[in-house]
Amino acid sequence: MQWNPVDLYNDAKRFTLEVRSEFRKVTWPSQKEAMGGTIGVIVVVAVITTVLSLVDAILGFAIQIVLP
Repeated sequence: MQWNPVDLYNDAKRFTLEVRSEFRKVTWPSQKEAMGGTIGVIVVVAVITTVLSLVDAILGFAIQIVLP
């Protein structure tokens, strides 16, 4: 199979046009929605981190008691 620079250029151009077309279909969140989502993610991560840290500390303490 031969590489033809013209075909490569045409494929790249078509790809770029299709990407631009799809980008225009995206509905972007408002700033308020983006901030709410970000805060929600931070809260969930903080809660999960706290719970896993407590479980880790409790299991670590239990292992120290079992294996002196």
